[in-house]
Amino acid sequence: MRNIININNNWLFNKENVGMPTEMPTTWEKINLPHTWNALDGQDGNGQYFRGTCWYAKSFENPVKKKGDRVYVEVLAAALSGRVFVNGTEVAYSECGYATFRADVTEQLKAEGENLLVIEVDNSSVDHIYPQMADFTFYGGLYRGVNLIVVPETHFDLDFYGSLGLTVTSKIVENGANVELNSWITNAGEDFTVRYQIFDAEGTQVAESWRPSTETKIVQFIENAHLWQGVEDPYLYTCVATLVRRNETVDEVSTAFGIREFSVDPNEGFFLNGKKMPLRGVSRHQDRLYQGNALTIEDHYEDAAYIAEVGANTVRLAHYQHAQEFYDACDLYGFVVWAEIPYISSQSNNPAAHENCREQMKALVYQNYNHPSICFWGISNEITISGEKPGLVDNHRDLNALVKELDPTRLTTIAHVSMLGTDSELHSVTDVESYNHYFGWYGGDYTQNETWLDAYHAKYPNRCLGISEYGAEGIITYQPDEPKCRDYSEAYQAEYHEHMAKIISERDYLWSTHVWNMFDFGCAARDEGGVSGRNNKGLMTIDRNIKKESFYVYKAYWSNEPFVYVCGRRYAQRAGETTTVKVYSNLDSVSLYVNGKLLETQEGSKKVFVFNNVPLAEGFSGITAKSGNFSDAITLEKVAEKPAIYTLVDDEDDVDTAGAANWFNQAAAEAANATMQFPEGFFSIKDTVNDILDNEEASAFLVATFSAATGMKMKASMLRMMGEKTLEDLMGMAGQMGKELPENLLLLVNMKLNSIKK
Repeated sequence: MRNIININNNWLFNKENVGMPTEMPTTWEKINLPHTWNALDGQDGNGQYFRGTCWYAKSFENPVKKKGDRVYVEVLAAALSGRVFVNGTEVAYSECGYATFRADVTEQLKAEGENLLVIEVDNSSVDHIYPQMADFTFYGGLYRGVNLIVVPETHFDLDFYGSLGLTVTSKIVENGANVELNSWITNAGEDFTVRYQIFDAEGTQVAESWRPSTETKIVQFIENAHLWQGVEDPYLYTCVATLVRRNETVDEVSTAFGIREFSVDPNEGFFLNGKKMPLRGVSRHQDRLYQGNALTIEDHYEDAAYIAEVGANTVRLAHYQHAQEFYDACDLYGFVVWAEIPYISSQSNNPAAHENCREQMKALVYQNYNHPSICFWGISNEITISGEKPGLVDNHRDLNALVKELDPTRLTTIAHVSMLGTDSELHSVTDVESYNHYFGWYGGDYTQNETWLDAYHAKYPNRCLGISEYGAEGIITYQPDEPKCRDYSEAYQAEYHEHMAKIISERDYLWSTHVWNMFDFGCAARDEGGVSGRNNKGLMTIDRNIKKESFYVYKAYWSNEPFVYVCGRRYAQRAGETTTVKVYSNLDSVSLYVNGKLLETQEGSKKVFVFNNVPLAEGFSGITAKSGNFSDAITLEKVAEKPAIYTLVDDEDDVDTAGAANWFNQAAAEAANATMQFPEGFFSIKDTVNDILDNEEASAFLVATFSAATGMKMKASMLRMMGEKTLEDLMGMAGQMGKELPENLLLLVNMKLNSIKK
């Protein structure tokens, strides 16, 4: 029988690119897996993090106990590429940094004594490996662990894209479901048969069939099949496939699966098993504070539990393949999943990168085919933010065709950057589509969301439209009396989401909506709102210790768990005789008490209950909200003056966009007869964004110019996310952002930079 041996403990690690050791090192750092070398610098806010080649080493005894057994090394993920050596021989190489890969190492093993397993892992920037550029840290390491797998010579296939070797495909029919079972056998022969057993959620066998190992495919009927109905009823069956040689069981694999069908209507949205089910949920990244992306199984299930608590019924797993444990959790909780590859933000200029896209898509689909939670395969995310490069549309059509070939049972989707034109050919590629919109954060007002959405739907009523990202930064320190866009306050984030939750609930045509993001996450290049090294748009903090007030906005709209929540607990010291108190609840009546005395009762299913002129006693006031048996309470202190810490002081807020806009007009006359110059020792558009930002004068000019050109308030830290690009490429991106630019903008910018010494 198959033996899976976890070998995550007692590894040695070297952060220097020292090359492959020929014997077990004695001076390397001792570590356990999962591990990333960017757990700290990927989130510490220094603006840079280590990207390079590192080495892992482990010794182990040959686990073979029986003649003819085969031994595989299984690497659950190595970011962004991994190369495996056993006793000095290279046995595997992967450039799919978020996917499992394996190698048969039987011939490389010594019969006696210790064997040396060495894995080279590299998260350097390479122009043919995705992701190329994105707003998150590209953690390096063996962050999901490593196994040894011992199997007999004839076994369920382990060599095909890290997949299980068993697929289950269901189709609902009258009085039940047809379940197509298929498995792949290495070294199949007439002495071997495959036994399929299907068990219900209680463990009772409901079907059994036998097939020759050379013809394993069969369709099994399940009478009165119990459907997987999302969060309402995430019912799972289990298929066990057993490989039998005459009277002996020699190998076995199993998978959970759900029986469901789904569709999307451009006006009515998502349907699961014929039942309308508006998809309302969150996006999720896979990192935590001081852990990076080296998560435990418990971490994954805890994340899923928080998502269930907020009441979400869908998760967009951004922007890469996630761990099997999290897909398993989504199956169990009933979340409808959008799964995608890291084809994001910028298409590489290297044509070979498209094959990397294809390989990552194959791994994503093959390794996750059986998960009922996955209903949508994502092709790309915001890929035109760097401009619509040659071949981009053709690459998308090829990827879409590939997915349909690999898995015709699911739908394809894409996340467009906000400024993508509505007439782009990308709209004709996937089955459904969504937009990433940040009206009310990076620019404009949050009421622009419904204006844009309604206008788009009216113009293109046959397109299935969703919102793949929307959000605002929320830092719990900042507590203004009058929240406003870009103040980074928890209160503005909550106000923004109050509006978004309401307008989304009123629009059935939105097939899915995904908050960006469920949790704050690491982004080494960011320096926003006084918090460096992370994106703070989460409904919860990166350490999972604090649910922000916006969490309870969605709990009020989505969850069936009765609750009341009093807002403003972190605005604990307040000046003035009275204050305003908000309460979030999914109940129809809320009463507010001050120091035990009833102040007011409000009726109606309005989710957000606002109590004005709440009196503050001298010293401390106890504020309690009640609805039936449910209550919540906070304590406020009346002070003479509001603490300064509650207000963000941000030096980067003073970007002179008006001056930059005026400069465009003044400089235009000077450029009438000018040509592009690239004088030695001076800056130009050929320099990288990072090099320009490292110079104080050039940085101030670039930030102001890019902000004015795009109409979005930019910061140096945000531009550093594209730091390896040349300014020429970056200004090409500005042209994609929907604002009419000066005709000779590149020439004007180049002229100005020519006057700044390096």
